[in-house]
Amino acid sequence: MLNQVLQRKEHLLVDQGRPFIMLAGEVHNSSSSSAEYMEPIWEKAVRLGMNSLLLPVTWEMVEPEEGVFDFRIVDELIAQARRHEMKLGFLWFGAWKNAQCYYAPSWVKTDLERFKRAEVEKGNNRTDLKDFHGMSYTTLSYLCEATCAADAKAFRELMLHIKKADEKEQTVILIQVENEPGLQGAAREHSDTADALFEANVPQPFVDYMITHTGTMAADVRQAVENGAKSGNWQAVFGDAAEEIFSAYHVASYIDKVAAAGKEIYPLPMMSNCWLDKGQKAGKYPSGGPVSRMMEVWKCCAPNVDVIAPDIYVQNFCDVCDEYVKMDNPLFIPETATHSYAGPRLVYVVGHYHALGFAPFGFEDMGEPFTAIDSYLFGVDTSDPMLRTPQNVEEYAWYNKTINSMMPLLTEKYGTSDLQAAIVERPDQDTMMFGEYGFKVMMNMPLLTRKDGVCLVLKKTADEFYIIASGCAVFPFSANPTKPNVDILSLEEGRFEQGNWKMTRRLNGDEVAIMRYEKPTLLKIKLFGYQ
Repeated sequence: MLNQVLQRKEHLLVDQGRPFIMLAGEVHNSSSSSAEYMEPIWEKAVRLGMNSLLLPVTWEMVEPEEGVFDFRIVDELIAQARRHEMKLGFLWFGAWKNAQCYYAPSWVKTDLERFKRAEVEKGNNRTDLKDFHGMSYTTLSYLCEATCAADAKAFRELMLHIKKADEKEQTVILIQVENEPGLQGAAREHSDTADALFEANVPQPFVDYMITHTGTMAADVRQAVENGAKSGNWQAVFGDAAEEIFSAYHVASYIDKVAAAGKEIYPLPMMSNCWLDKGQKAGKYPSGGPVSRMMEVWKCCAPNVDVIAPDIYVQNFCDVCDEYVKMDNPLFIPETATHSYAGPRLVYVVGHYHALGFAPFGFEDMGEPFTAIDSYLFGVDTSDPMLRTPQNVEEYAWYNKTINSMMPLLTEKYGTSDLQAAIVERPDQDTMMFGEYGFKVMMNMPLLTRKDGVCLVLKKTADEFYIIASGCAVFPFSANPTKPNVDILSLEEGRFEQGNWKMTRRLNGDEVAIMRYEKPTLLKIKLFGYQ
């Protein structure tokens, strides 16, 4: 997996081309609707050492009447970000938010003829999701051209306003187009229009693309493509995967039109996030959304979407990350849980995946006891105590501030094997190799009391390294058979101040004999190999 990750070197760029890792937080859905409400949240972000926030901007607020735009909240949020010296990623809640049309304006919601609703069941604009707690569900149709045109127009106006207000300052550096789009309750829409399109021939360029991109596909999707007809209707070409691919084709095409309308005005990096499929049947999760199994469809149909980003609340966090770095897709985590793995996972995605960014969701509540809804969303009903324990705020702030202070060093090593990491959640990947030296990282061992271990190693020179370590013991060794012995010439604790290393403690004796760390620690180590 490391080689797959290191095939690329991508960054977000700020302030005249400076590489930037978004050490972010995403607020609760309604927090950014009020600048007054946001004030203490900015203070929490500062306390947590964040350098950016992800904030929803909603269609209903910026276009309350058709053709009448109000960007006051956008201006207020940008002004707040500047006062707190942070960057912004705006999340466009347009036609979709969690596969529903919550944030569409009232003039869209009330015109059922012009702005068609999706028919999960033929003839019904609203349905109960039997596989999702019986929730009442409605959403806008991904096949409605009028909806797409109106959504794209509003998004274009938003980007025009951001360009005018912010192009010189570059406070806004990323845009998410829609939020967890797709269709719940069925794998595809079942209106007369949808049925007719499903029975029509699949556009041949799309068929040809899918046939030539089977190498990265999920096994069942690849099998469907390889066994299907080379032309014909959706069922003939894509078999058992036809309905989800049909939805993905149309959802991705819709969102690409919206993204293109904005990029034409102001070409900021654009992202689409997804509700994970979790191995379930399409429709229980939003069918057609940018899940990894549909990434080939999205890469074909949505070229204006730069990043496909998973929202990860499941326990197998690292396995999910692996799925979203195929097809040269850079990793960005816009939503994740605020339990005690949040800090270690931040370090790991920077060190292992060379991620563009990481953002716990509802970060304003970080450190507080979990509510019943939090517990359900975060999957804390488990024997793992780390999942039941809120992330320590001071430690998370330490991770953010430390990574931020190392930003130039880290981003310089992106795309190379000079930056690696290990985490307790992957006990079989505990060794990192750097030319003539390696580091074995021991976690979950009797001499350690904490069980959320993580270790990041950055190679500065052939024999000098920086290490972020917590909940682990670190053992350097020689990888050169002609020089099998290793001495530690120097080991220092410290921090970076304005790009310069500042030692706070010189370590030796017992602290070198066993390099064991029960709290987050930044180290500088120099090694010597000999025969």
